[in-house]
Amino acid sequence: MTAPVKPGSRPAPVMLMIRELGIGGSERQMSVVARSLDRSRFAPHVGCFRPDGLRRKELDEAGVPVEQFQVRSFKSPGVIAGAIALHRYIRRHGIRLVHSFDLPTCLFAIPALAVFRSAIPVSSQRSHRELLGPGERRLVRIADKLTRAVVVNSQQLRRHMIEDERVPAERVLLCYNGIDLDVFHPPCHPRDGTRPKQPELAGASLVIGVVCALRPEKDLGTLLRAFVLLRGNRSGVRLAIVGDGPCKEELQKLAAELGIGAEVIFISATPMVVPWLHSIDIFVLPSTSEALSNSLMEAMACGCAVVASKVGGNPELVEHEVTGLLFPSQQPEDLAGCLDRLIDSPELRRRFSQAAAVFIRNKFSIPASAARMGEIYEQLLASHLE
Repeated sequence: MTAPVKPGSRPAPVMLMIRELGIGGSERQMSVVARSLDRSRFAPHVGCFRPDGLRRKELDEAGVPVEQFQVRSFKSPGVIAGAIALHRYIRRHGIRLVHSFDLPTCLFAIPALAVFRSAIPVSSQRSHRELLGPGERRLVRIADKLTRAVVVNSQQLRRHMIEDERVPAERVLLCYNGIDLDVFHPPCHPRDGTRPKQPELAGASLVIGVVCALRPEKDLGTLLRAFVLLRGNRSGVRLAIVGDGPCKEELQKLAAELGIGAEVIFISATPMVVPWLHSIDIFVLPSTSEALSNSLMEAMACGCAVVASKVGGNPELVEHEVTGLLFPSQQPEDLAGCLDRLIDSPELRRRFSQAAAVFIRNKFSIPASAARMGEIYEQLLASHLE
């Protein structure tokens, strides 16, 4: 139980930190928490290295102060000046807790707080650490020893931090992501059960798709290879890949080599993802590593029938044969089998999509996520006073 806030007490100033304020799961979740914390209990501030981007407008409109710390490289003397500026900002505004949401701000803020001892240090782990290089992993393990708590967004990551990274269980705290259910919700279906289509998908009888950063761990090559394996006449089926990233050119080349270039539509990353999710009948997340995927949650909330690899936090969202289908990662044949089932059965798609939307609505709202993060902050603040 957290200590109750005394009537009339001043809201506790807290700072949430992220490298930049652009498009991305961690950036989105940081903004959601900062904007949604109970203002009678907390006065949120945001610290970052790059203050421009989509999330800046959201924070400004919510009245959340944003402070830039001029850190361009950890190898530059400027990092020391940045740490001093962070300390001064904390002292000036009475910040009592600093929560880093990504690796760069963790490696910057947690050691700085250990030196100045000016606020409670809290870090986040939002992906499996096998994705880090050896040097980064050594550094973040040092930060683990300096932080008061590590906040994770899935049970799988909590196990990973305790069993693999040897962080004491009492310091690994779970807070599920929350999404805006006023924005992410199923479309109004016409009577024939079809979903509205973006102009680029006009004429498609059915759309398989994904909205995500095009990074190696998303393994979209498996999705392309599975698409080739679909049985029967699938002439009206299209594959939409929405996003940008280091793998985009490689994926476009692979689609051409597989002979499906005309059936695959690549769309650049956009903050307006809902119309694309509403266009997708079957959403596929074939990752080889995943924590708790915002894009998968948003697709489920938007009423897509979902198929996901059985890795990381995906099984916490997709209950096989109930809210969607799971398949072994890096197995295009298994994925193609799942897609064939769903293409052939509109009733199965409808059942999964309805169950998924209800599950997300009941478990992963923004108020629930913000309330849980508030509990974590209060718990840490209360223990700091003991």
